[in-house]
Amino acid sequence: MEKLESVITAANEILLGKKREVRLAFSSLIAGGHLLIEDVPGVGKTTLVYIFGKLLGLEVSRIQFTNDLLPGDILGSTIYSKETEEFVFKKGPIFGQLILADELNRATPKTQSALLQVMEESKVSIEGKEFPLEYPFLIIATQNPFFQVGTFALPESQLDRFFMSLTLDFPEREFERKILAQGSIAAQLESLSPMLSGSELRQIKGDIDKVTTSDALVDYILDLLEKGRSEVEEGAYLSPRAGKDLIQASKAWAYLEGRDHVLPEDVQVVAPNVLGHRVAGGKGVKYGQKEITNLISKVTVDC
Repeated sequence: MEKLESVITAANEILLGKKREVRLAFSSLIAGGHLLIEDVPGVGKTTLVYIFGKLLGLEVSRIQFTNDLLPGDILGSTIYSKETEEFVFKKGPIFGQLILADELNRATPKTQSALLQVMEESKVSIEGKEFPLEYPFLIIATQNPFFQVGTFALPESQLDRFFMSLTLDFPEREFERKILAQGSIAAQLESLSPMLSGSELRQIKGDIDKVTTSDALVDYILDLLEKGRSEVEEGAYLSPRAGKDLIQASKAWAYLEGRDHVLPEDVQVVAPNVLGHRVAGGKGVKYGQKEITNLISKVTVDC
């Protein structure tokens, strides 16, 4: 547990004034979930990805999404080899450990859909053949607010595959002063050393799976889902997968807090970030998180 807190501390020394967001992002990664970060350019979305890539010892594979990007540019394609006189599959940048899908919503829906299978199954199917991805495989996608020019809304099926979502927002004045005086971010990133290994991440994921949830707490989560589906405008998109992700995220948060069981407070902390993007519609992650925060206040805790 001390090592995990050291990772969080190291991340906070570079991404200033975002302690809660850093902790939530870390909980998503150690739980094995894909993360969506929505915000305007320049607030530290990409920096956060590279920080965790360095600290977790994961190679970052960056894919810059644009409106002319094709699915084959992401997944890979079959090409003819003169040497072997055979068609061979050339892997695309999705075959990595920590994938930075930068400005995901600047690509067309056709290109966005290239991530659907890989996010769900951690494998790629090309021309009848399956190519599994190695563990760990994590996607952190950034997207610009929908009011910006040249964006395409992510479909509900893809939003549902994101384990958690974040907004970083502008820093408070005291932290922005420190950021302005901060040295080169690239130099700070270069100075970071891995603090966890792939095998340790697998062990942590196993430990998180063992964190217990009571029947009463599961009923509380079911109550949240049921009320959300009936009272939140886009609540129909709160799938059973959303409920499973909420349990797993609550376990990860409890684990970081040093407990072997989940409390209702753990659920309440992570629920806006797990469910918010699923009910956001075209209004943005921040709006969806506010909707879930309001929902939590309406559901009675009996556990």
